[in-house]
Amino acid sequence: MDPAVIGARLASSVVTPLIKKLFVKEGPGAGLVDEPVRISSLLSFRGEKRTLTEKDLSKLAAELVARAIRNAGPGERPCPADEDELVAEQLATTLYALGDLDMNDVQAVRLGHQGLAYELAHATRTRGRTTLRLSQGGTLLYERLLDTACLHILHFFTQRSAFVPRTLVEQSGRLSELITKIDILIERIPSQTAQDAGFERRYAEYMTGKHSTLTIVGIDLSHAEATWPLDAAYLSLEAVSSGEERPLSAFGLGGEEPPAAPQHTALPADRALSGHQRVLLRGVAGSGKTTLVQWLAVSTARQESLRGLEQLIGRVPFVLPLRTIARRESLPSPASFLTSVHNPLDGAQPPGWADRVLTAGRGLLLIDGIDEIPERDRERTRAWLSDLLIAYPDNLWVVTSRPSAVADDWLGAQGFAEFTLSPMSREDMAAFIDRWHEAARQTCRTEEERATLGAYQSALHTAVRTKQDLSRLATNPLMCGLICALHRARRGYLPPGRKALYDAALSMLLTRRDTERHVYAPGDVQLDEEPQLQLLQRLAYYLIRNGEAELDRDRAERLIEEALPSVPAAQALGDAPAILRHLLLRSGLLREPSVSTVDFVHRTFQDYLGAKAAVEAWDVGLLIRNAHDAQWEDVIRMAVAHGRPRERAELLRKLLDVARHENGAESALRLFLLAMACLEHAPDLDPAIRDEVTRNAMEFVPPMTIPRARELATVGPLVLELLPGPEGLTNEVAECCVVTASRIPVDAAIPYLARFADHPAVGVRAQLASSWGRFDTERYFHEVILRLDRDDLYFVAESMQHLRLLLDTGPRPWLILRGDFTADDIRDNLDGEEVTRLRLNRNHVVEDLGAAIGHLTNLETLYLTDCLRAVFLTGLSDLPLRTLVFETPGLSGVGVVPYRMEKLTALERLKVTIGHASMERGFPPNITWLDLHVVHEFVDTAWLSSVFPRLRHLNILFPSGTDRSIDLSPLAALPDLETVTINAEISGTASLPGVTVTASSVSARPSAGAGSP
Repeated sequence: MDPAVIGARLASSVVTPLIKKLFVKEGPGAGLVDEPVRISSLLSFRGEKRTLTEKDLSKLAAELVARAIRNAGPGERPCPADEDELVAEQLATTLYALGDLDMNDVQAVRLGHQGLAYELAHATRTRGRTTLRLSQGGTLLYERLLDTACLHILHFFTQRSAFVPRTLVEQSGRLSELITKIDILIERIPSQTAQDAGFERRYAEYMTGKHSTLTIVGIDLSHAEATWPLDAAYLSLEAVSSGEERPLSAFGLGGEEPPAAPQHTALPADRALSGHQRVLLRGVAGSGKTTLVQWLAVSTARQESLRGLEQLIGRVPFVLPLRTIARRESLPSPASFLTSVHNPLDGAQPPGWADRVLTAGRGLLLIDGIDEIPERDRERTRAWLSDLLIAYPDNLWVVTSRPSAVADDWLGAQGFAEFTLSPMSREDMAAFIDRWHEAARQTCRTEEERATLGAYQSALHTAVRTKQDLSRLATNPLMCGLICALHRARRGYLPPGRKALYDAALSMLLTRRDTERHVYAPGDVQLDEEPQLQLLQRLAYYLIRNGEAELDRDRAERLIEEALPSVPAAQALGDAPAILRHLLLRSGLLREPSVSTVDFVHRTFQDYLGAKAAVEAWDVGLLIRNAHDAQWEDVIRMAVAHGRPRERAELLRKLLDVARHENGAESALRLFLLAMACLEHAPDLDPAIRDEVTRNAMEFVPPMTIPRARELATVGPLVLELLPGPEGLTNEVAECCVVTASRIPVDAAIPYLARFADHPAVGVRAQLASSWGRFDTERYFHEVILRLDRDDLYFVAESMQHLRLLLDTGPRPWLILRGDFTADDIRDNLDGEEVTRLRLNRNHVVEDLGAAIGHLTNLETLYLTDCLRAVFLTGLSDLPLRTLVFETPGLSGVGVVPYRMEKLTALERLKVTIGHASMERGFPPNITWLDLHVVHEFVDTAWLSSVFPRLRHLNILFPSGTDRSIDLSPLAALPDLETVTINAEISGTASLPGVTVTASSVSARPSAGAGSP
């Protein structure tokens, strides 16, 4: 057994009760103490309050040793049997040295648990106490148990009422996080053989090296410069759940809290796994799906910086690109996972290793690119996936696809939650431009080049902000990278439109790049742009026609050889293998994912070149026959762009004919919207065809559901002309129209959205308020925000400019501050008497809530969503807070309860996530409405009835479900209880006459009780 695992075999539920015996229980009034105290004054085996003798301390150490040995795997005893007593004696002697340390609790916590263990061992030796001779196994067990004990000792200090938490937020948070991680590791990692553990270390190192770099478009002066560290390159985009169709009230009970910002507001995409074991992630070409897969794989392999991604603790990542594995006759079993992706460690994996990992529920399976396999293979892929889910149900699964490659709820029967990657916001674009230029700056050789690049960077920021067509194109990482590269290569000039942008990008990659860098020496054979395009088109069109994403190198060489008679200029380079080598080395468009295969660096280039080949061959029948296939959507759009006016008209007319004859309304919708999207690429088109395309699309306007509204937004700015005004629309349809328009971030959308500014429905106004960040700040503020009725509406600020504009035209009693507003920003700008309801979303800088909002003397409602540092409520006891929501969407496996919550004596409504340790935290006495998310598989209902004696409404959610039946009979002690909602099997309901109980065994569903968020 790996010695590093031994100390982690004791869960906090085992260690905590034993460690508590080391210390004196605090008496009344301890909370008034505000100074650090000496460790020795807290010990239960020293001083006047002695409750534990040295003999008892030895028994305690012996119990720790015994439990650690019991938790070891069969045949994996950590030390010889005759050393158990010696290890316990050594541990007791070392813990006794706590009384000799000349430090207080604050100093100990700052030291850290390993530092404290060192100090204890050093104090033991210094005082001349016996150091016993132990075997290597015994020594390792002693050291691991001492480390574990010290970790829980320090955690005990941070939870004392006399402790000074304000000065130790980071240390306290890290200790809680570390204890949580150990508990998760114990649960997820069964006893391992040394062979498995050793291989997993090698495998993790390989996965980190394999997936920790990205190729950045336009920065490719050499292979070393072509790659960018994933840590620096990764930009966390946002994803929205496809199942969230309506904004729900947070505390709808009695109508006290109307709907606020829409529930479908996006969250960081790398947290899409939060609360979900199975996720289908959709995103358009270039939106960052594969980059997210890499990020999750590397984060899991490293097992570092997983705060917010606790679901990845103890997991083993398997990256399975379908473009590679689906080319095999049969899809791989777990034993063949490494073979199927050409992993060189395949032969080194211990027999049955993958099966053991997946059986233990430790796998993270990242299945990338449903859209990149032929439609005929998708059903067998779903069957393969279903079989794996039946055999190995408890792992994490992420499947990626383009939006329309598979139907809605395609994996719904398998329990997959669906998310869609959102387009990049203006802030995302700005961040990407800065990161791209920072990477490019590393390739500059002189200060003059760096200065010039800085000027380009500034000019591009201005262009993206002010040019509507440019900001519309730069909404995904691929296109944004292309724009940065072209802007630099063309010295600040950018062609208009997508087709012109692709043409320029291909020209830059195929010829200008090498020519301007003087790659070729005099006499070298150079291949012009056109013959390279002809050859690349053949390869791209072959892949598209055959529904493939990569092809064998032999096949690629044969295709080039067949094309050579038509492209005589290429023959100067030699035979087909030589030409393919040239394209791989010099074109910047091809790569070798493995020794024997070839593919395009990005699917977008393949679709663009394949469309050009289809138009030149005028294979219009082939295009139309495949129009229903998501793999062909971009091909058809680009074919319209490449075609001449008559060709465009014919293609669109036939596309409409096919749409009209589709059996399903959903299929017809997609084809009509595809035809509508093609108009963007057809500046010269028969007006009659344009009108016909528009008229057919109008049948699906206005959108009737939020998912349909998002789908309609993919058409782009053209749809703005089709959307109706607010007159005569129901509140629900009006909101859908606003969702569509707000997801088209062009200036032309602002006048349309402004027409809804006076709408009475809160959902409509909330969508308008929360969409500000996608548009020009000043214009949107004056045309939309200023006109919104303030009644029952949260106004959203995502920057200090937003906040100042709002407050200068205030008062705004309900506010959402989204992002990293500092405590000074909040304190210096919010009026102490005006704000009554405040939501902080995704704030990772505020630690001292008292300093930030303690002056808001009329604050009644506080939401803290994804604010992982703001865990201390010190300084809020004088506020009239009645409602508190503390949500940690990225910490689904961790119970995080704020400290000093018991001081909020006016609090009546609470939403929080708890774990075992959280149940010992103080809670306010007057809670009447409780929404409890429970990390572990059990909640003590007797504890609930004693801690919340005035409870009227109770919602309990187990995010990962529970197999245990929950006994509700202790809740009979609550005289005012009216409703209970719980997603678990229950018993004891007969003890609750007059109480409405709603129970479901469905796991990981949104809390759906009365007034549920």
